[in-house]
Amino acid sequence: MAILRFRAEVWSALLATSLKKAHVYASLCNRDYEGDIAAAGDTVRITSISRPTIRSYGRNTDIEYEELTDAQRTLVVSEEKYWAFSLDDLDAAQARGNVVPEAMSEAAYGLADVADSYVASLYPQAQAANVIPTRTIGTGDTAYESLVDLGVKLGEANVPSAGRWVVVPEWYHGQLLKSPNFINAEKAADGGAALRNGFIGRAAGFDIFKSNNAPNPANKDYVVMAGVPTAITFADQVNRTEALRSELRFGDRVRGLYNYGAKVIRPDAVAVLTATRPA
Repeated sequence: MAILRFRAEVWSALLATSLKKAHVYASLCNRDYEGDIAAAGDTVRITSISRPTIRSYGRNTDIEYEELTDAQRTLVVSEEKYWAFSLDDLDAAQARGNVVPEAMSEAAYGLADVADSYVASLYPQAQAANVIPTRTIGTGDTAYESLVDLGVKLGEANVPSAGRWVVVPEWYHGQLLKSPNFINAEKAADGGAALRNGFIGRAAGFDIFKSNNAPNPANKDYVVMAGVPTAITFADQVNRTEALRSELRFGDRVRGLYNYGAKVIRPDAVAVLTATRPA
């Protein structure tokens, strides 16, 4: 379908771009198995080995050997998404700005947003012991104390303190700003120069990120997910963009394909809180 609303007019050279939210979840995953995916197919079987039992040694007594056991988890690059659009030559001739690159940028953002939401949706894979029951986050103190509780869950699961992250929705960030225990990234010693995508500060041993992709399973209930980089793995196999001339019209066609997958490979290294937004 042609872009009829621009007929007989000149498109402005200044294109109005969309407002874009930060993509956080996928950036907090590891990509340890992506090389295997790219080289050999769309599935990787990840094997873990049991820890040998530590026993007391007695002199002049025989030692006991045990058989190791293994467990497997499967990472499948199962998600397949695409975008495609066409632009008539006459429409393009009226455009003072370069429409195609901006449209491609918007499409790439859309794919990244879908992938980010997919990773966020994996929160039910956290082990049951690391799930905190639903609570209302009505004050800054409650927001901070809830992060402390998430940290305790990870600590009890022997998850290292280094590299711990937590992702909160926008309104939860607002509550944290009311807590004196929250170290706002904008007031850091470096003047905020080290800000990363979605990074807002530190508290309770976590690097804190905010995202509008935080799952919203119920009306005022939002998922706050915490973990470490080794907890979730992400891989993409195909990320391709093609431009071609239309065989039926005088115009250009552009399309993109994206193939990706993610897996919680350490359920014990993910902790989850369902936070209820106050009225």
